[in-house]
Amino acid sequence: MNIQTHDVAVIAVVACCAATLPAAAAAGLRLWWSRRKEHAPPTADTGARPPVSAPASGSALWRMRTTVRDEPGSLASLCAALAQLRVDILSLQTHPLAEGTVDEFLLRAPEELTTGELAGTVADAGGADTWVERADAHDLVDAPTRVLGLATRTALDAAELPLALRQLLGRCTIKQLPAHAAAGTDGAPVEGGFDDTVLRLRTPEGGAITVERPYLPFTPTEFARARALVELDTRLGPRVPGATDVLTLPEGNDITVRRADGGDLALAKAMHERCSRDTLASRYHGPVSDADRYLNHLLSPRFGRTLAAQTASGRIVALGHLLWDGDETELALLVEDDWQRRGIGTELLGRLVAMAGEAGCASVYAVTRSSNTGMVAAMRGLGLPLDYQIEEGTLVITARLAAAPTRTAQPYASEYERAEQHQ
Repeated sequence: MNIQTHDVAVIAVVACCAATLPAAAAAGLRLWWSRRKEHAPPTADTGARPPVSAPASGSALWRMRTTVRDEPGSLASLCAALAQLRVDILSLQTHPLAEGTVDEFLLRAPEELTTGELAGTVADAGGADTWVERADAHDLVDAPTRVLGLATRTALDAAELPLALRQLLGRCTIKQLPAHAAAGTDGAPVEGGFDDTVLRLRTPEGGAITVERPYLPFTPTEFARARALVELDTRLGPRVPGATDVLTLPEGNDITVRRADGGDLALAKAMHERCSRDTLASRYHGPVSDADRYLNHLLSPRFGRTLAAQTASGRIVALGHLLWDGDETELALLVEDDWQRRGIGTELLGRLVAMAGEAGCASVYAVTRSSNTGMVAAMRGLGLPLDYQIEEGTLVITARLAAAPTRTAQPYASEYERAEQHQ
């Protein structure tokens, strides 16, 4: 039995964004919000992620969390009860509380063992508030290694923050509030902390990040890790990988594809000014008169990842956004009129979908006008299963990523990912 203690404090934060739809598109907003759903707790027999083949024949991997009394022999009794079921403890992490201790196990159990049998045995051995879900091979990585890997990725790319949080804390809904919305009734900033299934963190700008996990309460250890990641992010400041890739268009012109951030605000605004009103309306689902407000949000790596297509003269002619939208992921695309129908939008969309797949997203969605045949064609060109919702001219296209192709071009990959690929 290999027991690992896990007091490595680092990680977890993020800022997730809501989609940016102007007030003029009331129908679009109704449709957009109607797609929202709460996180449901795992059922009695399944977890959030589909199980993969266990390393041993006839066995399955489980993650289990239970609270035991802080008394000598309590953990030993629990381990003995699991041994009676022929359950192997692969790792153990402890979360001390004021009263009792929350123990988190990674278990290998006989395939025929059910959730009910496992939870019942734990309860008989003194465990309380037990939570069980199926695990997969990714959970076999020991906690210190996994946490340090997430810290490295976050340090190299600010857009990794929400991904790090989700990988560290599991299925959760992440939201960021600006300073004026996060302040208390007296106008003072809300202090960080956690209350059962809601975790709150202060951001450097005076706002707040909230993380909700209805199916499993947070522990002080998890809060400490999340706060440590916020402090790391604060010290490092904005950052994106600097790699670029060159795309040759059908007519022979070369376009540079790279990650973009707030430093590209002036170039992005200039592109907006060159776009027609119809192109902007298709992208933002209504008239746009305050591009600065949208662009500051969209270009921030705190809310997702942005790809820019740039000409040899330095003009940005297309922007593609992958936005962390709570527990969902939104795709958004804008191509300057004179550069449309040259394959740029399709190329950016494919790269964004590949990034979403690498981030572990199950699906992505795009909101546009039903008359935007270019966006519809680009989404269909992905070769993925698509769902369509339409209401009063606003179209939502959702792509499921289970069959997403693997791309070899890596202009958007983090320095950490590229280093791993060359080892």
